[in-house]
Amino acid sequence: MTVTADLAMVNLDSSDPVAHAAFWQRVLGGEITHSEPGYAMVTAAGVAIGFGLVPGYRPPAWPDETGDKRFHLDLYVDDLDLAAKEFVAAGATRPDFQPGDGRWVVLVDPIGQPFCICRRG
Repeated sequence: MTVTADLAMVNLDSSDPVAHAAFWQRVLGGEITHSEPGYAMVTAAGVAIGFGLVPGYRPPAWPDETGDKRFHLDLYVDDLDLAAKEFVAAGATRPDFQPGDGRWVVLVDPIGQPFCICRRG
């Protein structure tokens, strides 16, 4: 059996989530579906983009020579345990720190970028 995932949303690190969301809402249309100082979200064309406050956030240089994390993907799956097992077998790693009380699983892809898998629905 092969597990596949659906992209749920994209989350971007931000120094100002409210302003960040306002910019992307202007660029993408849609609507701001959540807005507070620590987190904001835009939904457009069925896709959600979240903006999370990161204290001390530093935007990447261009070209980015540091390789700092800029965003992470949230993916929907039917079975968290099975998907985590298959994605680890495909090359992901599962870090010890797992926030969310089991509502999602954080994995790290083979090049070191974290992403989350969440139960569909």
